[in-house]
Amino acid sequence: MAKDEAEKKIKALREQINYHNKLYFEHDSPEISDSEYDGLMRELKRLEEEFPELVTPDSPTQRVGGRPLEAFDTVMHSVPMLSLANAFDEGELKEFHRRVTSAVGEEVEYVAELKIDGLAVALIYENGVFTRGATRGDGIVGEDITQNLKTIKTIPLKLSDYNGQIPFIEVRGEVYIPKKEFERLNEEREKAGLSLFANPRNAAAGSLRQLDPRITASRPLNIFVYGTGRIDGIEVSTHLEMLELLKKMGFRVNPNVSVFRRIDDVISYCERWVEQRGRLPYDIDGIVIKVNSLEHQRLLGATSKSPRWAIAYKFPAEQKTTVIKDIIVRVGRTGVLTPTAVLEPVRIAGSTVTKATLHNEDYIRQKDIKIGDTVVVKKAGDVIPEVVEVVFNKREGSERDFVMPQKCPECGSDVVRFEGEAAAKCTGIACPAQLKRGIIHFASRDAMDIEGLGPAIVNQLVDRGLVKDAGDLYFLKVDDLIPLERMGEKSASNLINAIERSKTNPLEKLIFALGIPFIGSRAASILAERFRALDNLMNSTYEELVQIPEMGPKMAQSVITFFKQEQTKNIIRKFKRAGLNLETAGRKNRDEGAALNGITFVLTGSLEKYTRKQAQDIIEKFGGRVSSSVSSKTDYVLAGKDPGSKLEKAKELGIKIIDEEEFERMLEISQ
Repeated sequence: MAKDEAEKKIKALREQINYHNKLYFEHDSPEISDSEYDGLMRELKRLEEEFPELVTPDSPTQRVGGRPLEAFDTVMHSVPMLSLANAFDEGELKEFHRRVTSAVGEEVEYVAELKIDGLAVALIYENGVFTRGATRGDGIVGEDITQNLKTIKTIPLKLSDYNGQIPFIEVRGEVYIPKKEFERLNEEREKAGLSLFANPRNAAAGSLRQLDPRITASRPLNIFVYGTGRIDGIEVSTHLEMLELLKKMGFRVNPNVSVFRRIDDVISYCERWVEQRGRLPYDIDGIVIKVNSLEHQRLLGATSKSPRWAIAYKFPAEQKTTVIKDIIVRVGRTGVLTPTAVLEPVRIAGSTVTKATLHNEDYIRQKDIKIGDTVVVKKAGDVIPEVVEVVFNKREGSERDFVMPQKCPECGSDVVRFEGEAAAKCTGIACPAQLKRGIIHFASRDAMDIEGLGPAIVNQLVDRGLVKDAGDLYFLKVDDLIPLERMGEKSASNLINAIERSKTNPLEKLIFALGIPFIGSRAASILAERFRALDNLMNSTYEELVQIPEMGPKMAQSVITFFKQEQTKNIIRKFKRAGLNLETAGRKNRDEGAALNGITFVLTGSLEKYTRKQAQDIIEKFGGRVSSSVSSKTDYVLAGKDPGSKLEKAKELGIKIIDEEEFERMLEISQ
């Protein structure tokens, strides 16, 4: 195909795809099937690959997300993105009206819009093409998230009906995730053993701030625009005219916009949406009221924080009264036990609520909640139901206290609550509620480093009953894996080989992989070095553990509790049968004659010859240990350039301070 012919074909394909995107994402009325749409996209990609010089920033193919960024650049907004002052009742709305009319006169028009509960962004178009997008940030400076915003199909990459009149425009909007899409996203994350988003707004914000645009592209993000910052080349006289202009340009403007001349009508509008907001397919948390006349807006101006010509009426959290029929306990993916109230069904903020979180045992005690109580319930952030308070005058005497179970309701292991912790946790390493997450951690790079054993494979292994704990991984066969999705004979063999290789990992990696609460990779290394064998660690006492430097009482108790569980003993028996390395030979220099045996160092400043990690490894190789803070137990502070407060602390305590040359002399490796 000749280049000029390809150019015409590419232009036609882009117009078709943009047309069908508009029908699908804005009007929910597609004219073609998904397969037909995919065919148009494949043809466009093929032509752009054949003629790369014809690829443009506004092509639909540029929405898929490029390479991950190392960090976001900063962007200074051309006009500050100020936050809005809030009104919480009729009186505050009338006070806002009084301030407006005293400045511009009685003839004022207001535009009332739904306040979308999402993340504010600024979109910059130069000569009709989307060139940059940013978060609100602090209102003056935001983060450049252009690549992520390009993945949102309802953000036009090129303005519609553009006739060259507007060389520069900054459009402002709110990125959000619809309710149904949010529920589907959380269901997918739950299946994958990932943490759930608390609400659609958090999900939208987290999705937009991904350094990898491909992750953003996989999220169901949408946008409504509500105004502009700087705009060159055209003038309008009212905010409503600006919204109409944005619609013509191809932006999504929320249809629920009304104009009022009386503040009482504005108040009625706000009150109406308090009742109706639950019917919307997306979350709103209030109504934004703006002075319609742009000339009036200029006269009113702004404070350093917010415009004087606009205010946000914030919805009160909807509360209802119901009865707690029972309190059950759910076990989360991290083993945390969460008490949950089973309620008499009650309708709140557009949905029927039958359960409400009670957070933890302390929350129940502080609010004096009992089974059978009449309580006030609301949706925190209009999403998660929770109990606000007990209606004590409704108590009859038949109510019962809640008692946190001592055994996990999922697996029967001990439930522990460590000092200083609000959460009670299951100690079972094979607890079904946390099994997938536990195995994903077990296989991770810093743990047993089993290449190819990611969340998707772990989910299938657990769901099909092939593994009931991490020990079962070592008894899998190639034939067990081949039936799994996306798993052929070669990839199955590779995974079995990776599992086999992990058997020889050092003991500290295995200890870390077990997922003992409060035991990270550093503590795992200390325990492996101190006890030399997993059996020794299993049989250790609390007194032995707390005597180890860096091993506090909470960590010691966690180790003791973990290894006394029958599930832990079963999995270790499997490790032994499979032939895993359960011992450490130790380091040759860690005997009584080691150069630094028993000496504690603290590192501060930038060393010239070593990184912090290299210096720590050398110290430990020669029998010493490294502490993160200076105390009376510190023997030496190894100081480099630009030392911090640790140096001053060492001087106060009279701790000896050494440089790299003296450090090397101690190691007897200086020349």
